[in-house]
Amino acid sequence: MFYYVLKYVVLGPLLRLLFRPRIEGLEHIPEEGAAIVAGNHLSFSDHFLMPAIIKRRITFLAKAEYFTGPGLKGRLTAAFFHSAGQIPVDRSGKEAGQAAIREGLGVLTKGELLGIYPEGTRSHDGRLYKGKVGVAVMAIKAQVPVVPCAMVGTFEIQPPGKVVPRIKQVTIRFGEPLDFTRYAGMENQKAAIRAVTDEIMYAILGLSGQEYVDEYAVKVKAAQAEQSKKFPRLRR
Repeated sequence: MFYYVLKYVVLGPLLRLLFRPRIEGLEHIPEEGAAIVAGNHLSFSDHFLMPAIIKRRITFLAKAEYFTGPGLKGRLTAAFFHSAGQIPVDRSGKEAGQAAIREGLGVLTKGELLGIYPEGTRSHDGRLYKGKVGVAVMAIKAQVPVVPCAMVGTFEIQPPGKVVPRIKQVTIRFGEPLDFTRYAGMENQKAAIRAVTDEIMYAILGLSGQEYVDEYAVKVKAAQAEQSKKFPRLRR
């Protein structure tokens, strides 16, 4: 119930008023039945803007840190994500990834929409990074379509580290659903799930127009952080 109050009464109308999102391809979201919406992830604002314009309820796999933050801010953030029906995901280790897949499949089994960011984290520089294969495993195992989505302009309004977003129009694009039924039963084959993931990321890239980096964002961030420790004068 609280989800719909946020969507239609409190947050949704406010976001539409402030950011005047330009929406393209919304007809590609299935009116019923299970599906995955896979998008790029540029900003904390993505968590609110995309769900606000989709007519159906969508459940996201959100990082566990949003539910365990300290202090008043942490409690408020956790309360919001819980109330919005989002699922906490521990991103540390292989078993954590399997747990996330199980949670996602549970959403799809109920015939609902599942939202996921295949990059696994927000882009720190506005580029699109290599996708993790969990989205492919779920798409193949559940035999559901994947709708690619591109958030355009959200990095500019709220890049990592910026608390209050700039008020500026953004664009949200949805592409045609991707069908991976030809991979049925191949969710444990590395080559198959890599191919499916890459196809999803290529579709997102075509919608977003970002520069693509064939590396995982988490590894690039870690390498840059280590470099900054070794050479502190290089930090801006």
